[in-house]
Amino acid sequence: MEMKYESTFNAIDAILRNEAGCSNELDYIEQTSWLLFLKYLDDLETEREDEAALNGKEYRRIITGFNRWNAWAAPKTAKGELDVINAMTGDDLVEFVNQKLFPSLKHFKDTAVSPDTLEYKIGEIFSELRNKVSSGYNMREIINKIDSLHFQSADDKHEMTVLYEDKIKRMGNAGRNGGEYYTPRPLIRTIVKVVNPRIGETVYDPACGSAGFLCEAFNYMQEQVHSVSDSDTLQKSTFFGKEKKGLPYIIATMNMIFHGVAAPNIVRGNTLTENLAAIQQRDRKDIILANPPFGGSERAEVLQNFDIRTSETAYMFMQHFIKMLKVNGRAGIVIKNTFLSNGDAASLRRKLLEECNLHTILDLPQGVFQGAGVKTVVLFFSKGEPTQKIWYYQLNLSRTLGKTNPLTEADLEDFVTLQKTKSESENSWTLNVADLGDDCDLSVKNPNKPEIVDNRTAADILGTIADLNSDSARLINEIKEML
Repeated sequence: MEMKYESTFNAIDAILRNEAGCSNELDYIEQTSWLLFLKYLDDLETEREDEAALNGKEYRRIITGFNRWNAWAAPKTAKGELDVINAMTGDDLVEFVNQKLFPSLKHFKDTAVSPDTLEYKIGEIFSELRNKVSSGYNMREIINKIDSLHFQSADDKHEMTVLYEDKIKRMGNAGRNGGEYYTPRPLIRTIVKVVNPRIGETVYDPACGSAGFLCEAFNYMQEQVHSVSDSDTLQKSTFFGKEKKGLPYIIATMNMIFHGVAAPNIVRGNTLTENLAAIQQRDRKDIILANPPFGGSERAEVLQNFDIRTSETAYMFMQHFIKMLKVNGRAGIVIKNTFLSNGDAASLRRKLLEECNLHTILDLPQGVFQGAGVKTVVLFFSKGEPTQKIWYYQLNLSRTLGKTNPLTEADLEDFVTLQKTKSESENSWTLNVADLGDDCDLSVKNPNKPEIVDNRTAADILGTIADLNSDSARLINEIKEML
């Protein structure tokens, strides 16, 4: 699909680079987001207003008066063009945004009927955000560009979500802890496909970042909608997320709204501070999809919340996942491959194997997470019966993954096909848990892939290098002669 709005997004970033308060991709997406969000909401409310009118009903707008987009941001003339006389700019525009707009929208959190309404979510978002665009002239330029975007057709909404996801990707790659923000979407889509969430099941990510897993699960489950009841279930009682940090929490909320979930059940908070002993059956979920942050640090009292004491946040999250799954619930979890063999995780591996059926381990190559420098695996398990056999799949690609060669869904097609029957191949095999030692070492050891032994001597290798240098010099000379 042709991206007609891509140049607009790029132009907005170019303007923000000239803003003193915006120094990186995290700032660019934060500042683009709140303006984009208000424009999107205005189109959404107009759409709902038109639908209500067609049905002889009345729609009550959430954002009214001078806070409406077409009043303060983009007033129009009778011809539908920007009313340059009444459109604020410069200091007037910045003062209005900081002193009136943000405080007014923030107040929605206090006036909303309940937390599961769009009104409350607007209040939450503007309680967390602050405007960093200090030049009203730059803000006017950005507003004019955003006003040219329209999100009232399915294609326009789809393009906007694709471009927004791309901005989240760049935000993740720019951050020092990129993995906390961005998991490659082809990998997420594959995990969702294998876990196969169904309407009526609850989907949970307690470390949701930008809500990539929840958004992709929503897209996947949308295809199962056959009634108004199905749609209502997806909107209100299917997806649940929690995020500790402010910016990804805001991005997650807006990302889900952009994808079509009107009032996302995403909570700002630290999952690891929850008392595991206090979790009741009503709290548990059918599906858990997550890429928990690794490393990090928590207070001493948080560490004491877990039966298996550890300072590694990913291992704390694994205990939370096991506790939070319903019996017969299913999970797809991305984790560092060191979990499979690390001595500190031996007790946790034993707990996982005893309480859950760890039926599949997907071994991913280096480079899946750009810039993170870690090697990861995906654990697929269900709760309620112990593990007897584990099916492994080692993703061996003929290319090196990186920015110009990212992971694709096509790379994972063979895994998805073979996983259905747990078939053996050059890249897949089965491990009997009964054969494991006391340390429950689950290291990836592919018995079907022959080891490549290099029998060359040092002299052979040096000779090969010399030949390659000679070939390079010859090619350079040939190119010079052609020029």
